[in-house]
Amino acid sequence: MLLALLLIPTLAAIVAYGVTNDAVRRLMLVTAVAAHASVVAATWATPPASLFGGWLRLDALGRLFLSITAALSLPAAVYSVGYLQRESRGVRRDFEEGLWFANAPEATFTSCLLLFLAAMTLVTISHRFGLLWVAIESTTLASAPLIYFHRHHRSLEATWKYLLICSVGIALALLGNFFLAVAASNHGGAPIPLVVRDLTERAAELHLPWLRAAFILLLVGYGTKMGLAPLHTWLPDAHSEAPSLVSALLSGALLNCAFLGVLRAQQVLVAAGQGAFGQDLLVSFGILSMAVAAVFVVGQADYKRMLAYSSVEHMGVLAVGVGVGGAATFGALLHAVNHSLTKAMLFLVAGNILATYRTKSALEVRGVLRVLPASGALWVAGFLAITGSPPFGPFLSEFTILKGALAQGRVVVAGLYLALLAVVFVGMATVVLRMAHGAPSAPTEDTPDREPLLAIVPPAIIAVIVLVLGVYIPGLLRDAVAAAAGALG
Repeated sequence: MLLALLLIPTLAAIVAYGVTNDAVRRLMLVTAVAAHASVVAATWATPPASLFGGWLRLDALGRLFLSITAALSLPAAVYSVGYLQRESRGVRRDFEEGLWFANAPEATFTSCLLLFLAAMTLVTISHRFGLLWVAIESTTLASAPLIYFHRHHRSLEATWKYLLICSVGIALALLGNFFLAVAASNHGGAPIPLVVRDLTERAAELHLPWLRAAFILLLVGYGTKMGLAPLHTWLPDAHSEAPSLVSALLSGALLNCAFLGVLRAQQVLVAAGQGAFGQDLLVSFGILSMAVAAVFVVGQADYKRMLAYSSVEHMGVLAVGVGVGGAATFGALLHAVNHSLTKAMLFLVAGNILATYRTKSALEVRGVLRVLPASGALWVAGFLAITGSPPFGPFLSEFTILKGALAQGRVVVAGLYLALLAVVFVGMATVVLRMAHGAPSAPTEDTPDREPLLAIVPPAIIAVIVLVLGVYIPGLLRDAVAAAAGALG
């Protein structure tokens, strides 16, 4: 079953690259992603056996993040059908030079999208730290062509920035793996395999100074890919310049993969009795990320960059939750679900706004509720959800983190956390509400008579799920999140 999870998108990517018919290729994309999601669903009923001596294994943490990835990939694939149809007609134009885009290489885009899914799947099932490093690096290589889809100088700059900064981070993570290997061999006995289960079972034998140094390097390295400040500088450019459905996957799924790399290291720390060391670092990086995001969200003129900085903020929220520990860990992992769904929905809606208004400037977008009623309603609902307003899911998970911090007497952390959430709310409200209301500013000839179903149904379904999670958490999801939190002590 684990091999099927990897082979379905990988083989589909190879075949799709050779297909010349656009309609057939798009059908293959949706079919392959749906088949992958079906296998992921099957793992909930029948846990798959581990492979290659425990190198590939699906535990509670991995299954949670794999399910998030599958849940986002399917609506993104459906949305891509309409998106690619628009691109093939040359609908999108250069915003500064007024030039129409030529038909972008769709075969490369589709293949890389499937390979991106395969790479993220490998991250969630990798339990050997070296293989996990390879998988996270693979997500970078598979997603870089997606960011460069429009072949524009801004997308080229964003792609190179993404590759260079993430390469620095992944190099530090590799050094962290070397340090972890030293910690696992510098104890006078047989070396411990760098597999999560072996490291946690024999954690008492680890050399603690080397282990702490390894965690710092892994946190900084994978934190770069995760978007934790001050290592986040690639993220606003990449999310802003990538196609909206790619931005949805980058923010909703890719950042979680890097977060999982940090959590694997934290698992080993907890087993070695050094959990507090990692938690303090996570809280520090988390608060810093929220603060940096708050500064750049306020007065942000580019609504896609605003969403990107919001992702930086929410990665900080996740880090704070795990850093605080206790019930806040449950809240952090639940928030990973809520944030991924909500941010993906917002990026898909942002794509609808961009297609009609032909600008990413929030100052030039007015009257979305009148020009695009469905997208406008989802845009406002998404804003309320992502800023933690009831009754949406993120409110519940953010409140759980706050409650966990107060329960442990972390009053300063709780106060900073709450204040920064409030600043981001005000900053995003200024942008989103101004865009939603007012006299329409879209060109008359570009205003659609009816919004395409393929552009509305995927984000609408996600919005309904986010709303439901705010008032009711299914027992299956609650148990899954609790099991994942238990793996972190």
